[in-house]
Amino acid sequence: MSETTQGLNISFHGAAGEVTGSKHLITTPAGSKILLDCGLFQGKRVEAAEKNKEFGFDPSDIDAVLLSHAHIDHSGLLPKLAKDGFSGKIYTTDGTMDLCDAMLHDSARIQEEDEAYFNRNKDTLPDTFVKREPLYRTEDVDRVLKQFVGVKYREKIQVTPDIEAEFYDAGHVFGSGVIKLTIDTPEGYKKLIFTGDLGRHDMPILNDPEYAGEADYLLIESTYGDRAHEGVSTLKEDLAEIINKTVERGGKIFIPVFALERTQEMILRLEELMYDKKIPSLDIFIDSPLAGKLTKVFEQHPEYYDEDMKERHARNPQVFSFENLKFTESVEESKELNFIRKPCIIMAGSGMMENGRIRHHLKFNIENEKNSLLVVGYQAVETLGRKIVEGQKSVPILGHDFEVKLELKIFKSMSAHADMHALDKYVQSVKGLKKVILIHGEQDSREAFAERIKSMDLGADIVMPTIGEKIDL
Repeated sequence: MSETTQGLNISFHGAAGEVTGSKHLITTPAGSKILLDCGLFQGKRVEAAEKNKEFGFDPSDIDAVLLSHAHIDHSGLLPKLAKDGFSGKIYTTDGTMDLCDAMLHDSARIQEEDEAYFNRNKDTLPDTFVKREPLYRTEDVDRVLKQFVGVKYREKIQVTPDIEAEFYDAGHVFGSGVIKLTIDTPEGYKKLIFTGDLGRHDMPILNDPEYAGEADYLLIESTYGDRAHEGVSTLKEDLAEIINKTVERGGKIFIPVFALERTQEMILRLEELMYDKKIPSLDIFIDSPLAGKLTKVFEQHPEYYDEDMKERHARNPQVFSFENLKFTESVEESKELNFIRKPCIIMAGSGMMENGRIRHHLKFNIENEKNSLLVVGYQAVETLGRKIVEGQKSVPILGHDFEVKLELKIFKSMSAHADMHALDKYVQSVKGLKKVILIHGEQDSREAFAERIKSMDLGADIVMPTIGEKIDL
């Protein structure tokens, strides 16, 4: 516990006016300092690299971290936090803890491989392709994982002498949590809800998001604060249509996916299309060692499944396996996929096309008009995925420019985030609010969300913090 301060406050060190780098530091009157999430900035590679170098606070001052879920933009700087001096506990759900084991090791591996790629090719790369030291290495991940403490939903945890925490199901990704804090202050107990990333209702695999009751303060994400999602009623037909078109012209289907949740959801949807004979019996390659590891975690934690998925699991414990599905492990196996001449489906990370094997597949296939690229997830500003979605005719991949000639199909109905209507309902579910703090959203989304909250007449202040800003509570 740090020196006593004058009041309860929160400062913002990421995901404030943008959607990555989630880090929110709470300081209590008694001097406790806890960090909500510790995520990696993603986006324009040079700018993101600079942002990821410094935290904006001293990691050794932090008493504990509460982690909402395993996505790298929420968990990806934990190894650096510990490397730079943090020695406390990291509280999160059991599922998130197991997922982070695989995801943080993968993050370190990618950084180490990027360093090796530069060293091998430095003489042929353009000057704009800058060498970067890894933010952390495998040994740093091994060290930080020893600081994790797994918890159950609705289990009360004494984080510091003056802070109690409780996790509720956020319904966003496997093991994701809404975090509710009860903070002992000289003015009495204060309650704060941090949504992390909120999920959608009626989506595969997961339960619907839970409401966490009353609170004085609400930190709520606003990724889709200005948009309603398209319905999923025609999703199967739309998937089948683009896949069948690509097969007819002899091309391959590339699907950039987040290894966590979107991969597993797509596996189930593609299996159903084949079972119903809506698409041919194609080989499906999951070209991501990480996705394979995470899929095993899904099978080991059926307690997070919704009722439909529990029934499916009861019939077949290896619920994410079927004949046409193949997981690639080695780099050599990944490279061999480029020499397949028949139609197939290749799913590879990362979901925003900034890292991982999808970049190499696009390098070899993005200029082939026979192929298709299916975008099934959110693309943050300045990422390679965002550039392609916005219609840029030429994009930089691994230090070189390539023309976008393959067919692009964007699926807006598959987001794992709550849309504007679900966000409104969540705000209205929290009684007694004094402040609503909008985080994890680009400015247009936050402003639209703020206007709707004003019309609710809640009597609460609405705050849209910027990075580095501190707010008294």
